[in-house]
Amino acid sequence: EFKRAHLYDINPVGVGAMTVATIVSISAFYGFFGPTAKALAPFVALTTAFVVAPLIAYATGGKYYIARKPKRSWQTAEAIKCCICEHAFEPEDMASCPAYSGPICSLCCSLDARCHDLCKPHARVQAQLSETLGKLLPESIYARINSQLGHYLGVFAAAAGLVGLTLGLIYLQTSTAIRFDQVQLSDVLWKVFFALTIIIGVVAWLFVLARQSRQAAEAETRRQTTLLMQEIDAHRQTDLELQRAKEVAESANLAKSRYVVGLSHELRSPLNAISGYAQLLEQDDTIQPKPRDQIRVVRRSADHLSGLIDGLLDISKIEAGRLHLSRDEVRLHAFLDQLVGMFRLQAAAKNIEFVFQRPETLPPVVYADEKRLRQILINLLSNAIKFTQTGGVHFIVHYRSPVAEFEVRDTGPGIHADDLDRIFAPFERGALGVSQPQTGTGLGLTISKLLAGVMGGDIRVTSVVDRGSTFYVKMLLSEVTNPTRLKAINAPIYGYHGPRRTVLVTDDDPTQRDLLREILTPLGFIILSAHDGESCLNLAQHCQPDLFLLDISMTGIDGWTVAETLRTMGHHQARILMVSASALEAHGAPLAQPFHDGYLMKPIDVPRLLELVGQLLKIEWQYEPHEAPTAAWNIKNDPSPPVEYVDELINLGQIGYVTAIHTKLDQINKDHPEHAAFVARMRSLIEQFDLGQYMATLKTVQRHDH
Repeated sequence: EFKRAHLYDINPVGVGAMTVATIVSISAFYGFFGPTAKALAPFVALTTAFVVAPLIAYATGGKYYIARKPKRSWQTAEAIKCCICEHAFEPEDMASCPAYSGPICSLCCSLDARCHDLCKPHARVQAQLSETLGKLLPESIYARINSQLGHYLGVFAAAAGLVGLTLGLIYLQTSTAIRFDQVQLSDVLWKVFFALTIIIGVVAWLFVLARQSRQAAEAETRRQTTLLMQEIDAHRQTDLELQRAKEVAESANLAKSRYVVGLSHELRSPLNAISGYAQLLEQDDTIQPKPRDQIRVVRRSADHLSGLIDGLLDISKIEAGRLHLSRDEVRLHAFLDQLVGMFRLQAAAKNIEFVFQRPETLPPVVYADEKRLRQILINLLSNAIKFTQTGGVHFIVHYRSPVAEFEVRDTGPGIHADDLDRIFAPFERGALGVSQPQTGTGLGLTISKLLAGVMGGDIRVTSVVDRGSTFYVKMLLSEVTNPTRLKAINAPIYGYHGPRRTVLVTDDDPTQRDLLREILTPLGFIILSAHDGESCLNLAQHCQPDLFLLDISMTGIDGWTVAETLRTMGHHQARILMVSASALEAHGAPLAQPFHDGYLMKPIDVPRLLELVGQLLKIEWQYEPHEAPTAAWNIKNDPSPPVEYVDELINLGQIGYVTAIHTKLDQINKDHPEHAAFVARMRSLIEQFDLGQYMATLKTVQRHDH
């Protein structure tokens, strides 16, 4: 073995034999053992070494040859890379180094002694000497020797002895070789010895102090290094735990998203039937006004539940970064008038003021995601009216191209400063808002804040307790120079021009198939139905439908696969409209999926369905003409109801009591059928939330009668 990392600093066998042989041979050389031994001094040294070495080995038990054994796992390795020089060596040239926490080659180990032999602390010369003295001396004497004073005396004695031995050799060499006064020479050497002894004493004390200081510094360094390594290990463990917690949280969040998507699918299917049939019944002219109002309540309740589901899905999509925005052409004036009409009625019902202000420079048409912008403003305005008991709500629009700012100011209870950030968290409400007897999901502001951020805008709030709050929404709304948006369908549709078109409806839910049949059959479409994807493909082999309505989540073959298969079968001219209760992103299908032509979410909005069908099939709708008389009611030509009815309608309009207005109109229609045109006109204005025109018309009638 030749690696320093595996050897003792001093091997008593070799060093001891050499020391004894040197002393005996020098003594023989100087004639202490006679002239014969003096002549044979070299052979005396050789013989002494051969005799003393086995004796010392026997006395020490041979334990000072190898300080530690090499790793067994390295014996089968062909080469090991040094962690210092990064060269590969054979296992015989490598040692395990605790200082560098890796394998080290013998050369790097010999050159770098800063580790102070951490791999073999028991094999250092100090440890060996201490162990030997501990065995030879009594414990009390050893304790005194192994003290600071003992170390000093040891160093002093060793240095003084070495100097004395050197001077003694000089004296012997000089006295035998040169004729010189030996007494004078001895006096000089003794003076030199004592002078050097004083210097040795000072140097020895400084050496002991420096060695102790170095040891204390190294001990502190090792302690700090150990603490640092422990802290690093603790941080590593914490990072692992955080990573595991993150994975668990992500897994839980994914499970939550899947649950929300699955739940939305299960809820949308029955909501689609409720909303769809409610829309059909609402358009039925044979139903009396009162049942029609009740049907309208059912439809609005279904729309409300659908909105709640959309809110939960919006949060999941935004968190997952999968929310897609549409670039719509929004007719800003009509858009704002619709919102104002809706909330002006609500404000009037609570007997609070609603003030709307907009600039004259407001562009007529802008680019925006109409659905998301409407969602944000409805959330803010509904909250303002909900929490305002006295005073009013101000809705102010500012526009400086291309940035629009919507300001919603109320005189409600206000928000504490500590709650200004918390109110945007899911399911959170401010401390003052909790005391209000109002219902809500606690998602409105959260969704509005997230949507505004996704749309490149921002929402901020200022509030003073007991004086009210002001929400500011900044949004980028660039003006549309050449609007191309299709005109909305207002009049009821009863058919279309041109040859009959065939529609193949595929859905595994018979209720959904029946609903689509009820919507499209009265309009003149030939409806074929299939209960799953395989049945759809079989039917498609024997007919040429103009339009396929495919549900996505079906048992067996899903809608995307059916659409792709239909294209490969040769149905390239047919249009494919995907209808599903799940979000498009949940199915992993891109918006530019090449096998379908459109996508419609459940619950189905009948006007939106007809608009898509008209666009895809390029058909011209036929509208019912009986809507014209309602809009053409004229105060000069048509009779007006009695004055007491007009006064009651004005009073109900001032407080915004919509239900009572419908009831009073039903009574007028029943008692005075001759005023049907007037009743239809007033009912149309109320259904459009045009309270301003409603009040203006009634006051005109009131003045005309007087």
